Amino acid sequence: MAQRVYPLADENYPLVSIVTPSLNMGSFIQDTIESVLSQNYPNIEYIVVDGGSTDNTLEILEQYSGRLRYITGKDNGASDAIQRGFLLSHGSIFAYLPADDTYFPGAVRSAVAHLQEHGDDLAGVYGEGMWIDGSGKSLGRYPTSNFIPSELAQRCFICQPTSFVRRDVYAELGGLNPNLHFAFDYDFWFRLSKNYKLNRLHILLATSRMHSNNKTLGGRSEVFNENLAVVKKHTGYVPFQWIHGYTSFLIDGRDQFFEPLRPTFSKYVLSLFVGTLYNPFHPLRFWREWLSVMSLQGFQRRFLESWLGRWLGRRA
Repeated sequence: MAQRVYPLADENYPLVSIVTPSLNMGSFIQDTIESVLSQNYPNIEYIVVDGGSTDNTLEILEQYSGRLRYITGKDNGASDAIQRGFLLSHGSIFAYLPADDTYFPGAVRSAVAHLQEHGDDLAGVYGEGMWIDGSGKSLGRYPTSNFIPSELAQRCFICQPTSFVRRDVYAELGGLNPNLHFAFDYDFWFRLSKNYKLNRLHILLATSRMHSNNKTLGGRSEVFNENLAVVKKHTGYVPFQWIHGYTSFLIDGRDQFFEPLRPTFSKYVLSLFVGTLYNPFHPLRFWREWLSVMSLQGFQRRFLESWLGRWLGRRA
């Protein structure tokens, strides 16, 4: 994907506040810091909110004294840390960048230029993201798509590290929910989408690192539980895609990233019961969606591949 930088509409350079929540990310945080401080934008306020790291994070932060602001102490997780950082910040544009993610060169400048171009009617922007592993190797593009609020229920198509939001909108919405530890960004996009619009930039703005200590991969059960609860809270219904992913995880425990989801007959059948439990007021809607996913031929094929199908085949 080609990388280009949007020109600024004017040279007023509104202050951009960037907060990095951190806890024992000494292996990655220096890359994160350098990606912020090396941006070709002259008016950045950078705040790192550390949750009381016991690794070498504080030694690294001290090396950047005078170039960023940092505080350290016990907090209630990433969403709480981001909220603390927001309250310390002053920028008219706000972003948060996890301590294992990085910005591409020109990311901040491009986001500001687009917000300047579209005025106050636009609540924020997000761009393309690249998944990387623990060593920084590319794992492919994050599956972003255009901002269509009705499609948020199916998946979170916004790569959070690539997002920049106007401060007044963020404050009006109350920021992130500090009671959520995994799906706080997903919940925020739902709330924002009810009254505001985001634009998507078709350029790479940030990386999203996937590694063994990543919260999204390390706490898959909690991630599913929060995501399903957020979708149900905002839409009143949990779609098949979420139910099938959760059911599959309950059966095989695969992380569904490094270990891709493997559809089976048993997972598909069990998803009917799980989906009915999650959608007690919309069972017919879920059953119709469940039936629409697989053709009769596909259902038969999956059944014949199952242990029950193979056992019956041997008995025949």
